[in-house]
Amino acid sequence: MNPEITDKAAFDKLLLFCVKEGASDLHLSISRPPVYRLHGELKTLEAEAVSGETLEMIVHSLMTPGQQAEFESQQSIDLGYSSPEGDRFRVNCYRQLGQVAMAIRHIDQDMCDVEQLSLPPQLRKLAHLKSGLVLVTGATGSGKSTTLAALLHEINTNRNCHILTIEDPVEFIHVGKKSLIHHRELYTDVPDFPSAIRSALREDPDVIMVGEMRDLETMRAAMTAAETGHLVFSTLHTADAVGTVERFVGSFPGDEQSVARHRIAMSLRAVVSQHLLPTSNGGGRVPAVEILMVTLAVANLIDGAKTRQIYSSMESGAGEGMQTRDQSLAQLVARRQISREVARQFCNDPVAFDKLLQISVLRGA
Repeated sequence: MNPEITDKAAFDKLLLFCVKEGASDLHLSISRPPVYRLHGELKTLEAEAVSGETLEMIVHSLMTPGQQAEFESQQSIDLGYSSPEGDRFRVNCYRQLGQVAMAIRHIDQDMCDVEQLSLPPQLRKLAHLKSGLVLVTGATGSGKSTTLAALLHEINTNRNCHILTIEDPVEFIHVGKKSLIHHRELYTDVPDFPSAIRSALREDPDVIMVGEMRDLETMRAAMTAAETGHLVFSTLHTADAVGTVERFVGSFPGDEQSVARHRIAMSLRAVVSQHLLPTSNGGGRVPAVEILMVTLAVANLIDGAKTRQIYSSMESGAGEGMQTRDQSLAQLVARRQISREVARQFCNDPVAFDKLLQISVLRGA
């Protein structure tokens, strides 16, 4: 493809090209050709550089007046976009060196099933919880939103619920099956996460999905929702389950942390932490998933500020649906989904990982 992006129609054609190629991300900036990411690797298109005037026009054509005002005020904004072909994208518009730029991520609306995403089957249990807080964590681009979408898909397929999502922007658009689903977007439908959660409590939801725990007030509101009989899903940018608990409690002022620790011990149901790793055949990426189920024993460890002991509970908690990152990596290597070399780059303890791998191979993981 040798596109010249001169208008909105050419922009949509470029998005379609990326979808057909299987690209996860597209980057547009002034004075350089488009760059896309395929299976984790950046590639540059053989194309003309985008002009500043054209990129400004495209950016503003994607925004509502409210979003334009937010962009001019904050110099960056996230928004959702559906192309004429029906493909869905998350678009981050920002400025660099005083000029507009875009980072665009394709959201595959068909990839919403736990099995299709190669997620551990025990995650389906989380979709059948009646109340409490479930956190999906990981770095940017680790698939958190997709995992949340898979859990909501599981609920929508099997339960008669009212599901309310609060996102910035709305990414996956779920069509109601057994459930009634409403999507609310920041700056379009609601001003911020905390007030949207408080409003949601008056809208008779069974399940609330909060796109991201960005600040303390969002955490407070989400925890209150979980404590009052709702099932709440959200995300955090943390690397592992233990760090997630510590980050959550540590976000509260020092004089509130004891109470916050008790509240999270009582309301937290699970933490799912994931990393996307390149497959051994080079054909894509697969998630390594750490799962913490908050049993009574784990809740007592959280409440007693003994979070460092949680890892031992995870190592021996397979019967409860738990697994550590290293256990997940060993299973992926034993199934030949990722290479041993890749696994060792991401494992916590190489010596312990080698032992886990031997066990996984013997069990036929």
